[in-house]
Amino acid sequence: MLTSPLVESFQVVRERITVNDGHIRAKMTLVNGCLMEFSEYVQRMGNDVQVITYSYHCTDSFHRLLVRWDNTPHFPDLEGFPHHRHTGYPETVQAGQPMNIFKVLDEIMNFISAESQES
Repeated sequence: MLTSPLVESFQVVRERITVNDGHIRAKMTLVNGCLMEFSEYVQRMGNDVQVITYSYHCTDSFHRLLVRWDNTPHFPDLEGFPHHRHTGYPETVQAGQPMNIFKVLDEIMNFISAESQES
């Protein structure tokens, strides 16, 4: 994450790691001035690490919501439940898919690239 060309600065707010699981909460400033706060709780499953719960909250430099991905189970009627994403203002909620910080950074990078091509 720290080596992503998208991340200008990175601050770990909270971190807890054990042999079987871990939790990280962090804040990032992105190169386009956007702000990202995220939280991941992971568990070790054999040789793999799986993201159990997550929230990735991206705002513009004025703290207006751009997009938030999370898997809090509060939209049971959406396809892909509990995974969903919130976008824009007024906020809308859309069906989602399982996410991790690497997928989120890829999506934001694609969005920024498309946005710069439109300019």
